[in-house]
Amino acid sequence: MSGQTATKESTKTLLLEKGLEIMFEKGYNNTGIMEVLHATGVPKGSFYHYFESKEDFGLQIINYFQNSYDAKLNATIGNLSLSPVARLKAYFEQGMEMASGNACRKGCLIGNLSTEMSDQSEVFRKRLLEIQVKTTERFANLLLEAQQKGEICQSYNCQDLAEFLQSAWSGATMRVKTSKNIEPMKAVMRVLFEKILKP
Repeated sequence: MSGQTATKESTKTLLLEKGLEIMFEKGYNNTGIMEVLHATGVPKGSFYHYFESKEDFGLQIINYFQNSYDAKLNATIGNLSLSPVARLKAYFEQGMEMASGNACRKGCLIGNLSTEMSDQSEVFRKRLLEIQVKTTERFANLLLEAQQKGEICQSYNCQDLAEFLQSAWSGATMRVKTSKNIEPMKAVMRVLFEKILKP
């Protein structure tokens, strides 16, 4: 990679990181391009070299965030050294640690934007849904593996259970922001691992 290409990529990454930071705090509609440019020191004309529009910028921020999220999924539910249920528990424990580390403020970007943008932009809604469906499928596959290994009840429909746990966790993540503590997440984990996910 040439030095010029590396510089272009690092500038784009800088814009995405700052845009992600602001969008976490303010949402899509209240994230201004000029605010991002002032925070990064990137000239206005350069922004449109990397992004076609604010919408394109927002979608690329979602993809940038999702790449990081996929890495977290791979480190937890993709950790084959643990049993399927232990991998799922590791994922939720990581989520609680992140919420605590962020002072229960940021929530999940995909959840935040789903609430804000699904009724405003069909492009955003479809991309957010695509991500959610993919994540649910990973959970369903993990639960099916847990069934096959005798870790959870054989009568469960793993797709339904995956939908349930993702919806419960998304709701808990939202409530953490209003309660300013992780008790909603702890409640989900207690019910999930002490009551539902039993052989």
